[in-house]
Amino acid sequence: MKKLIYHNPLASPADIAGFRLEGQAEISFDAGAMEMKSSLDPSLGQKANFVLWCPEEFPGDVEITWQFSPVKEPGLCIMFFSARGIDGQDIFAQALQKREGEYHQYHSGDINCYHVAYFRRKWEDERCFHTCNLRKSKGFHLVCQGGDPLPNVEDSKGFYHIKIAKKDRNIRFYIDNLLIFHYIDDGSLGDVLGGGKIGFRQMAPLVGRYKDLSVYEI
Repeated sequence: MKKLIYHNPLASPADIAGFRLEGQAEISFDAGAMEMKSSLDPSLGQKANFVLWCPEEFPGDVEITWQFSPVKEPGLCIMFFSARGIDGQDIFAQALQKREGEYHQYHSGDINCYHVAYFRRKWEDERCFHTCNLRKSKGFHLVCQGGDPLPNVEDSKGFYHIKIAKKDRNIRFYIDNLLIFHYIDDGSLGDVLGGGKIGFRQMAPLVGRYKDLSVYEI
């Protein structure tokens, strides 16, 4: 059994009131979806990337779903989940280091999280061989991979249904109900992570649209 504990249509500015943006981005709303793109030149590298955090705190056993539509390449998308400070703090705690969208601040800073990278179209090797990657942090630990079925922008049909299901040690990732990977966290890279926050990350110059964010307790 699963229970809906959070739903956000991501359809208007009011829907992201209270969300926390780290880095600089232009966020707009059209046709019932949220569109995000960096407001900085991609030549700035990691400084041009950003994270948009949902302010809610979620339990450890959850199913996270949203719809995603790629608009412009290159770039990549990430969903952070089970995010907390390394001592269990809220990720917005004043004692934690300031984060401004640069990737190392998230994978090797003072927070713990899992994160799935999908629609990876940034570097040449990713553009010719598409994968979805699961990493566990703190630390840049690549723990699982699966093939990415998402088409490039020119062949996209619009929105795709993305799902992360985390139950105990098990993490499963789906696109349009196709299982992409299943990871079992054996604790060898630190304790199995529990509850925490979720956040969307984009790498410039990608433009992406999102809608219908839902979280279920399972």
